[in-house]
Amino acid sequence: MALLLSCPRRHPSIHLLILSAYAIFLLLASLLPILDGLELGGDGLYREILRDETVLRLKELGKISDGEGYLERTFLSPASIRASAVIISWMKDAGLTTWVDQMGNIHGRFEPTNSTKDALLIGSHMDTVIDAGMYDGALGIICAISALKVLKVTGRLQRLTKPVEVIAFSDEEGVRFQTTFLGSAAVAGTLPESILQVSDKSGTTVQDVLKLNSLEGTANALGEVRYSPESVGSYVEVHMEQGPVLEALRYPLGVVKGIAGQTRLKVIINGSQGHAGTVPMKLRRDPMVAAAELVLTLETLCKEPNKFLTYDEECGCFTEESLAGLVCTVGELLTWPSASNVIPGQVNFTVDIRAMDDKVRETIVTSFSRLVLQRCDDRLVDCAVEQKHAAAATPCDAQLTLQLERATRSTMSSMTAAAAAAALPGVRGAGGETPVLMSGAGHDAMAMARLTKVGMLFVRCRGGVSHSPEESVLDDDVWAAGLALVNFIDQNAVDAAASATATTAES
Repeated sequence: MALLLSCPRRHPSIHLLILSAYAIFLLLASLLPILDGLELGGDGLYREILRDETVLRLKELGKISDGEGYLERTFLSPASIRASAVIISWMKDAGLTTWVDQMGNIHGRFEPTNSTKDALLIGSHMDTVIDAGMYDGALGIICAISALKVLKVTGRLQRLTKPVEVIAFSDEEGVRFQTTFLGSAAVAGTLPESILQVSDKSGTTVQDVLKLNSLEGTANALGEVRYSPESVGSYVEVHMEQGPVLEALRYPLGVVKGIAGQTRLKVIINGSQGHAGTVPMKLRRDPMVAAAELVLTLETLCKEPNKFLTYDEECGCFTEESLAGLVCTVGELLTWPSASNVIPGQVNFTVDIRAMDDKVRETIVTSFSRLVLQRCDDRLVDCAVEQKHAAAATPCDAQLTLQLERATRSTMSSMTAAAAAAALPGVRGAGGETPVLMSGAGHDAMAMARLTKVGMLFVRCRGGVSHSPEESVLDDDVWAAGLALVNFIDQNAVDAAASATATTAES
C-alpha cells in the first residue's frame, strides 16, 4: 500500500498497473490453500512428503556416523545421540508427542481423544552395522513418520480411532554388545536384568553407557520401558527386503508371512599340531581338513535335506513347503596357530542355520551334530559342537498380513492409475499379485511378537544387497512403501465415517 500512496497522480497508467498487480497478488493468496492441497497430494499420492522429503531425510540420517568416510551408528554412540535429536525433530514435525525411554528408544505418539487404549505401534531400528547402507532400519522409521505427517496435513490425524506410535529402537544389530534387540526386547519386556552387566570390547557395560547418557541404568528403570500387552493392539514394521526376491519378481513391495528361526553353533576341532614339512600325510590328524569336509557336509545337508532327513510319519519325509527357505552358513573360521608352515592344532568355525519351520531347523542341527562326530571319528580328530544362540520362527499375524496386502494392492492401483493419467512410466514392476515372502533375516518384529501380534512389509532393494554401503532402494519404491503405510493406517485406525464426511465437505 505504501507503493500506491507514493505514486504520482500524473501517472494514472502506473497507478492502474500497481492496482492490477495487487489484485492478482490477492487472488493468488486466496488460491494458496488449493495449490498446497495439490502439492501435498491432491491426487492422493503425496509424493512431496512420501518420496521427496523421505528420501532427503534418509540421506541426512545416513550422514550421521561415528565412522569417518563410512556409516557406523551403534547403541548410544555419539552419532546415535545426534541422530536421535534429528529423528525427534521429524516426529514433532509430524504432530507427535516425543520422549526417549530408559533404553534410549525414541518414541513419537499421537493420542486422539476418545480413542481405544490398544495402540498401533510402527517401528524399526536406528542403529547400523559397521560400513552400513542408509536404508536398513532407517527406512522403516522415516516412512512411518512421513505417513503420519500426511495424516496431519490432511486433517486425518485428529480422526484416529486409536493411539498410533512410531518407535525408533536404539539397538537391533547388536554390534556394540553382541546382543541383538536391546531396544525392542526392552519394550516387549523380555530383556533380562543381567544385560546391564554385559560389556563391549573396551570393557564398558550397558549400564555404564546408559548412565553416561543421563539414563538410570537400573533394573527398575529397565522395567519402566516395558509395555503391557493390554496397551498394544499390534506392531507393524516396514523394512528393506535384504534379499533378491522382490527384484526378481519385479514388484516393489511384499508382505511377510513370517521370520525364520535361527540357531548358531560353534564347532571346535582339535588335532595334532605339527611341522608342515616333516609329518607324513597318512600320519596327520589335521583339523583343517576335517573342517573343510564338515563345511561341505553342511552345504550338502542344507541343499539336499531330503537325502538326510525323515520326519513326517505318513510320507517318511519333510514336506517341500516345510523345507522352503532353509539356509545354512559358515561365516567365520579360525585356526591355531595360523601359520603357513604349521599343521593347525585347532580349528573353530561358526554355523548359522535358519528355517521357517522350527522342526526342520532343529532336525538339521541334530543331523549336522551327528555328522560332525562321525566325520571327526573317521579323521581321528576330537570335535565338539556348542550351541550359542537359538530363536524360534516368528509367524506374522494372518489378519495383519491380509490388511497389509490390501493396503499394498490399493497403493499399486492408485500409483499405476495416476501414472497412466499423466502419461508417465509409473512404478516399475507394479503389476500382478502382491508377493508373500518369508524373512530369513531377524527383525525387531521378532522381539515385539513376544508382546503383541506383528506384521511386516518388505521393500524391494537392488541386487538383494544389505549391510553394505551399496544398499539401494528406488525413490519410487520408498514412495510406495510410505503410501502403503498411509493406506494401512487409514483402513485400520482412522474413523471411516468421519473421513467420508470430511472428504465430502472438502469436495
